[in-house]
Amino acid sequence: MKVVVLGCSGSGPGPDSPASGYLVEAGGTRLTLDLGNGTFGALQRSLDPWALDGVVFSHLHPDHCADLSALAVWRRYHPSPPVDPTRTRLPVFAPVEAPERLGAAYAPSAAERADTDLSDVFSFRVLATGCEATVGGAVLRAAAVDHPCEAYALRVEHGGRSLVYSGDTGPCQGLVDLARSADVLLCEASWPHTDDMPTGVHLSGRQAGEHAAAAGVGRLLLTHVPVWTDPEPILAEAKAVFDGPVELVRSGGEYEV
Repeated sequence: MKVVVLGCSGSGPGPDSPASGYLVEAGGTRLTLDLGNGTFGALQRSLDPWALDGVVFSHLHPDHCADLSALAVWRRYHPSPPVDPTRTRLPVFAPVEAPERLGAAYAPSAAERADTDLSDVFSFRVLATGCEATVGGAVLRAAAVDHPCEAYALRVEHGGRSLVYSGDTGPCQGLVDLARSADVLLCEASWPHTDDMPTGVHLSGRQAGEHAAAAGVGRLLLTHVPVWTDPEPILAEAKAVFDGPVELVRSGGEYEV
């Protein structure tokens, strides 16, 4: 397996990176974990969007899902599609409100809302803790995490390898349990550790490292650092509490799982 970072800027796109989005290549299977602002353009540098086998959303904040609208336009209006997109609808795994909320983002005016669930080109599948789905040759699992909205960590397995993506979360046992013995944990680390951090929102660098250590993962990749945050202290915090390999991902980077 391999993960290609389409974007890794926390909470919104930055000057050097789109927001959150990751292309996972698992054998012959291609799927995205999140598609935040700007990631659809980055996706096209790595893959023909028609080659996608599925889209998975950790949660429905715009910095993680806004570019589904661009993918919908691509599938609805491309002048020479290789398949009929209404007959070969792309699977989208997401929280339960996704059809309505993403449809409203695509067509927000009252006149357009008669056809805003996007079900003509997408087949929505509901994520839930404990769910298991097969996407091509990959197995997808999910676990609820601690964020202000419905949110999930995601685990992708293929060929004996495993990648876990935290999505956005505060400290929680659900992430540790899902990431148990994973080869790679792609984990958000949005701010340096302090005594007065908000709860149930994001992880510090230290907390990301602590979750990786508790889960016994092989490697920790840090992501979702906002542009206003210095990433180096976050990296140092994680390295201080996790004794495996740790690095900050970069937009456009490719990482073997």
